[in-house]
Amino acid sequence: MTPDIHGCVAAGHPVTAEAAACVLRAGGNAFDAALAAVAAACVAESVLASPGGGGFLLARPADGPARVFDFFVHTPRVRRPEAESSAHPIVTDWGTTQQEFQIGIGTAATPGLVRGLFAVHAALGRLAMPQVLAPAVRAAHEGVAVTPFQAYLMTLVAPIYLGEPDARALFGNPDGGSRNCGDHMRNPELGDLFEQLGRDGERLFYEGEVAAAIVEQCRARGGHITRDDLASYRVRVREPLTLRYRDATLITNPPPSAGGTLIAFGLGLLARVPMHDLSFGSGEHLALLARVLARTVDARAAHSNLDALLSEAVLGEHGASLLRELAAARTAHRGTTHISVIDREGNAAAVTLSNGEGCGSLIPGTGVMLNNMLGEDDVNPAGPHAWPQDVRLSSMMAPTAIARDDGWFAVTGSGGSKRIRSAILQVISNLVDFAMPIAEAVAAPRMHADAGQLNLEGGFPDAAPAGLAALFERVIAWEGRNMYFGGCHTVTRAPDGRLAGAGDPRRDGISLDVTPR
Repeated sequence: MTPDIHGCVAAGHPVTAEAAACVLRAGGNAFDAALAAVAAACVAESVLASPGGGGFLLARPADGPARVFDFFVHTPRVRRPEAESSAHPIVTDWGTTQQEFQIGIGTAATPGLVRGLFAVHAALGRLAMPQVLAPAVRAAHEGVAVTPFQAYLMTLVAPIYLGEPDARALFGNPDGGSRNCGDHMRNPELGDLFEQLGRDGERLFYEGEVAAAIVEQCRARGGHITRDDLASYRVRVREPLTLRYRDATLITNPPPSAGGTLIAFGLGLLARVPMHDLSFGSGEHLALLARVLARTVDARAAHSNLDALLSEAVLGEHGASLLRELAAARTAHRGTTHISVIDREGNAAAVTLSNGEGCGSLIPGTGVMLNNMLGEDDVNPAGPHAWPQDVRLSSMMAPTAIARDDGWFAVTGSGGSKRIRSAILQVISNLVDFAMPIAEAVAAPRMHADAGQLNLEGGFPDAAPAGLAALFERVIAWEGRNMYFGGCHTVTRAPDGRLAGAGDPRRDGISLDVTPR
């Protein structure tokens, strides 16, 4: 590896990626860079990331064990009576379908992102926190150009981000509509918040002025979060789920979150079949992949069969206990974004973030919208007033590393709701089974199976839908690439230290090789 390369980052927005690059150039490591990118994503990718939400960071230090920092949202300890709770439905139009969400301050769970920033920094960071947060502070004050993808997202969730006057003033246009591509969006209050956090620390958010604003807003407007919820929130550091896949080791998000376990299950099935005689996109390859994805869906749905399926496919004697945790978990997955970073020393970080869709209400004086995880129908099928109290919510998010025995490794992850698991599995298979270059592995067409239906992204052979029709009740052939199939922003490191990255084009992904200026 040439001495003038500081690292490589892949992310969902140029400002997010450049924040990581800035910190790497300043001498920070991959973990500093990932935290800088997380904060910048809250500015530039505000529909997907917020200090009012949470996420997971997979850390793979060059000289120590990997670990997962779980700073996802936590349900409040006390649930207010339904008559006092503020939650109401809105409908978003996704073109081919419409989807109903519950929003309102009563749908906000206790956020973990800010505490996660400080927990990772204390354990693995190198630079001072004000230096890590400086790019986000600058971006919030100077403003960020809205990308085509972010403009599209704002259009989809316009009822949430334009529903209240304070949110509309920040996220809307003077004509009352959502932001357009190329618009310049500033959030100086968020910049001030990050600057103050860098100076005063996380207590500001969980015990100080911001905590007081959250608690008062919830008290007055029908929310559930209390001072006790904020003060007692803790980041959970977990041992990753680890398994062998061919000549490589997979490291991913463990239970109680579902995504990593389901990726492991699918890869365990795929590993039973020799792939060296198959070519990507061949009829045999597509039929195999479709069956594996469908079997994973069946396994997730049929909890009573999961012990045997996962035990024999992947995890041996640990399978039953892991799946008991998974079966009991409540899973959240909606608007998400991902960041991958590897530095010149070989430290690697993969972090996936979510704010749900946002609850529609800004914390006064902060420029921060709280999450709406308690209003997610996949978490609470009985509705936004029936969530379990005082539990860490599960997620389909799965920041992941894959390391071959020859020293090559990659970090990846994805947004995309239920498609997270299938997107990551296919990128890993592309890299390991077909030895694709990273950009090709990320851009290659994908499929996703769910409830008897197979979705095929554009780019597969024309005969693919007909060849797979017998396996599914319905096969849908999409035209071209689509954000529906995830956004696997990925970075790799070769045995000789060379770094390469690929931002997923489905979600405006960008990759930067970080060199001195």
